[in-house]
Amino acid sequence: MLFAVSCGGTANGPNVNSTSNANKNAAVSKSIPVYSYEVVKSYPHDPKAFTQGLIFRDGFLYEGTGEEGESTLRKVEIATGKVVQKHDLSEEIFGEGITAIGDKIYQISWRDGMAWEYNLADFKLLREMQYTGEGWGLTTDGTQLIMSDGTHLLKFIDPQTFKTTRTVPVMQDSGKPLYLLNELEWVKGEIWANVWHSEETETGTTQGRMPNLGKPNIIARIDPANGRVVGWIDLAGISPDDQDEDREHENTLNGIAYDEASDRIFVTGKNWKKLFEIKLKPKNQ
Repeated sequence: MLFAVSCGGTANGPNVNSTSNANKNAAVSKSIPVYSYEVVKSYPHDPKAFTQGLIFRDGFLYEGTGEEGESTLRKVEIATGKVVQKHDLSEEIFGEGITAIGDKIYQISWRDGMAWEYNLADFKLLREMQYTGEGWGLTTDGTQLIMSDGTHLLKFIDPQTFKTTRTVPVMQDSGKPLYLLNELEWVKGEIWANVWHSEETETGTTQGRMPNLGKPNIIARIDPANGRVVGWIDLAGISPDDQDEDREHENTLNGIAYDEASDRIFVTGKNWKKLFEIKLKPKNQ
């Protein structure tokens, strides 16, 4: 992988973390609510799963994983982390986000311009679709698919045609775009988005060099109507064993799943050893 990567591969470019850049670039804004977290419970997570998408359905987690030759769609027992059902993507495909509408589950790819619709019950492939540009995160408002592509844009997509019906730019309250939107989840009428490598103050992508937040493991809460960031979730320190200096650079937060019936939030990351059920709490400003 080159340094021009998505939420996928290993970055090989310079590590830009200077104090001057940290002061210049906006850290998480304090003029909108910032939330911290309480870990309710932790569960085992497959450390070989390069998590790109995560959803909760009917007591199970469904997970999409990435990297060529290792990309999968899987159904997972929460309590044990056991994979009870799995579909392998083709060797050349780099899998990305997943979501479900009704009895169908959708999965997208990174640079291959391909998406798949499966039967949720048995992962039988129903359709293969194509789109232009990169695919990163995927969620749904229950009617349309919502996709990120690594920029500050969210694309609303008709699941029947896989055509974009509208595009919403995501903006911080400072008026600046929020780039590098990654894995997505629909939570109580908001879109929650992992910000890829939010710990860096500047990073390189296929779209060029872009500012980042200078704080690790940040989730943005986004109003889907206008793209405004209405809150931040600061998950710094949630999984220190997965993010110490001996672990790979890409062991970043990248999984959000919401259990609407029980109002539970689950988070994990790429190759993390644990999955966490969390509750949000206001953070002291």
